[in-house]
Amino acid sequence: MSDENHTLPYPSADSEHPTLVIPGGKDGGDAGATPPKRARKRWPWVLLIVVVVLAVLAVAAELIARAVLPGIVRGMVIEQLDLPADQKLAVEADGILIPQLIGGTLDTLHLSTDSVTLEGITGAVDVTATGVPLRGGDLASASGTIRIDESQFTSLLSNTELPIDTVTLESPNATVAGSVSVLGLAIPVSLTVTPGVAEGDLELTPVGLTVGGLEVDADQVGSSLGALGEQLTQTQRICIADQLPAGITLTGLQIDESEAVITVDVDGAIATDQTLLEKGTCP
Repeated sequence: MSDENHTLPYPSADSEHPTLVIPGGKDGGDAGATPPKRARKRWPWVLLIVVVVLAVLAVAAELIARAVLPGIVRGMVIEQLDLPADQKLAVEADGILIPQLIGGTLDTLHLSTDSVTLEGITGAVDVTATGVPLRGGDLASASGTIRIDESQFTSLLSNTELPIDTVTLESPNATVAGSVSVLGLAIPVSLTVTPGVAEGDLELTPVGLTVGGLEVDADQVGSSLGALGEQLTQTQRICIADQLPAGITLTGLQIDESEAVITVDVDGAIATDQTLLEKGTCP
């Protein structure tokens, strides 16, 4: 071979001629590629939606229960006590109702009315019962108040021997007025007493007395009217059990302006024992 056709050498690897890297090659890999995004977990959102739906349903059920329960309880009370069909009666239950309804017992139930007649006594009644079974049974406990006016309070005093024609209530006392016969003459008498309760009986404690329009003391009355005078100046105990349902016991009484407020305790068996709804008896 001649020098005119000599073989040229390969160019040296330098900065002017860099080696190209083929993408995806075995040695180069895919170092610059963005990794695929992971799918977001949706179950927390689904769980949240389920919880919200359940909460809404629970609230709706509670509202429905509170709307329906008063009518049911009112109907049961009216039937049990043989009250008029149009008797107004407010019913309110404490606490969350749904668990109580499932358990079959109401924790606390409030019943109130501005006017109701029980065994001939008419007044405003407010009663709170606890442990009220929805499927029948005795109440755990019950108590309340009965507010009566002067005419109804006069009826409660029918068993006393005091001369009573009228009764005036003015807190904290009651004034009973009537007349007594002395030597064939009718003498007007007015006795002011502080009402209370003793062992379930109505108690009247005298605090003032007028005879013939004149205020007198106890000694004068005792000497001039004899046994009647002593009766007028002594504390009177009056049984009124025969004017109330047998399941109701008096625990307190006070005069509030022109009304008598009677505090009562109710036998829990009154819900199942019909005899406790009938009038009681006095010894």
